[in-house]
Amino acid sequence: MKITAVDAFRLRAPLQQPFSFSQNRFTHREAMLVRVTADSGLVGWGEAYGPAVLSKPVVESYFAPMLLGRDPRDVESIWARLYSVSLDYGQKGAVLAALSACDIALWDLKARAADVPLYRLLGGEETDSVRCYATGFYWPDDVRLEDHFEQEARRYLSDGFEGMKIKVGTPGERGPERDAELVRHVRSIVGPETALMIDANHAYTPIEALRLARRIEDCEITWFEEPTSPLDPDAYLEIKNRTSIPLAGGEAEYTRFGFEPWLRARAFDYAQPDLCATGGISEGLKIASLASLTGVHVTPHTWGSAVGQSAALHFYAARPRNPFTTSPESRWLECDRSENPFREAIVESPITFERGRWKLPTGPGLGVEVQPETFARYLQ
Repeated sequence: MKITAVDAFRLRAPLQQPFSFSQNRFTHREAMLVRVTADSGLVGWGEAYGPAVLSKPVVESYFAPMLLGRDPRDVESIWARLYSVSLDYGQKGAVLAALSACDIALWDLKARAADVPLYRLLGGEETDSVRCYATGFYWPDDVRLEDHFEQEARRYLSDGFEGMKIKVGTPGERGPERDAELVRHVRSIVGPETALMIDANHAYTPIEALRLARRIEDCEITWFEEPTSPLDPDAYLEIKNRTSIPLAGGEAEYTRFGFEPWLRARAFDYAQPDLCATGGISEGLKIASLASLTGVHVTPHTWGSAVGQSAALHFYAARPRNPFTTSPESRWLECDRSENPFREAIVESPITFERGRWKLPTGPGLGVEVQPETFARYLQ
């Protein structure tokens, strides 16, 4: 089997209701998808995280010529080749996102060639679903946040979610105090049994993050995600040593080489590599293997289309586990609930969600059938 074509697609769609978080404001959702075609007629799909305008030309102009003629089943060999030729200028960022998209597409194609779901090819145990938490609580324009958060929390409860994640990092001097008010408001609505996570998207200095953590320690927070700079493991350790709230991070980190010092130091309790950024399925498995040595739980960041969503689901079902405990791990997989047409509009059958759980696709590969004929209205 040989690769005969590599195509990249930049998709963009306007949002009906723009929203913000601590680092950005979104008026559109984007996706950069990669299709790898083999001479057998099989195709595989992958996705790159981040600005599509950056990763698309990397695939088209740089990686695609190296993929043509290769056997798509040689996934590890191809990953090593693409990484080595881009090492001097692509250890992180858009180049790694482009490599991630290629890697996911190759795994999709390889599992399709074997006619099995990807998580089974990766050695995962047979399972039909994974529990997930709702990511939401972004800041819409011109809406009172208490009212908006209450409506959103009640909707997630009615959907069967047992956990949900609140955006914090409110700008201004009262940021931590204002965040604490909103977190307490949501906790009062969802009750003591629902897991609550908070995510600052590295909005705060360590001092500000601690101000917030100390105000909500009695709210039973499952984790505090990206409390401060993703470039500073020592800052995470400082926060971790001064609060009882577990820390999470890693969506802005790349490859096993980037994660290794964080995991060795146990700078966070939950590692969150984004498979569409950190190096794909291949590198996600290596990061999970490293994490299993330190007791850090790996639960991937997931904010993309149905392709990235499915990749995270298969990976999570097959990831290496902590070998030194007989008790089951507390599984939480991210379920982004913000507006994104690319989770449904571009695939024949979206991933099934039932009462707070993602159902594992049963078809071969990623188990989602991308329909490129639907791209016309979104192509950029």
